[in-house]
Amino acid sequence: MKLSTTILAAAVLAAGSAAADTIAPGEVQYGEYGAVEESLTGKPGDPENGAKVMKTKSIGNCISCHKVSALDDAPFHGEIGPPLDGVGDRWNEAELRGIVANAKKTYPGTMMPAYYKVEGFVRPGKAYTGKAPDGELDPLLTAQQIEDVVAFLMTLKYDE
Repeated sequence: MKLSTTILAAAVLAAGSAAADTIAPGEVQYGEYGAVEESLTGKPGDPENGAKVMKTKSIGNCISCHKVSALDDAPFHGEIGPPLDGVGDRWNEAELRGIVANAKKTYPGTMMPAYYKVEGFVRPGKAYTGKAPDGELDPLLTAQQIEDVVAFLMTLKYDE
């Protein structure tokens, strides 16, 4: 009994410290041009999961606007946003993290969603449907999903 209690306590402490390392959406520090220097999770991103986030409609759905040749196994790449081939050569990790988290900090007029934002939205649904949610919203992507997408984007480099 004593051993299982000790193991449970250690697991709770580990889970709490992992959550404490995650930067909340409202606490993200953006640089002058939108770069986010500090990892949102303190852990490296997983490029394979980042690719999944980018091509899955119910998660990030990045390819609905961007062409990404490395994701040609997914159909219907968009042409609204710029192609992302070579993006790992054009921007550094901090710049990409900022763009994915909230592209409006870098490109104020962009139509790209702010994937790690929870407040400051215009909610026309109240006037039209009466169903717009009240209060704070969850971000579109989690901090780890942002890090995963950034890790994937960093792999998109031109062949030398």
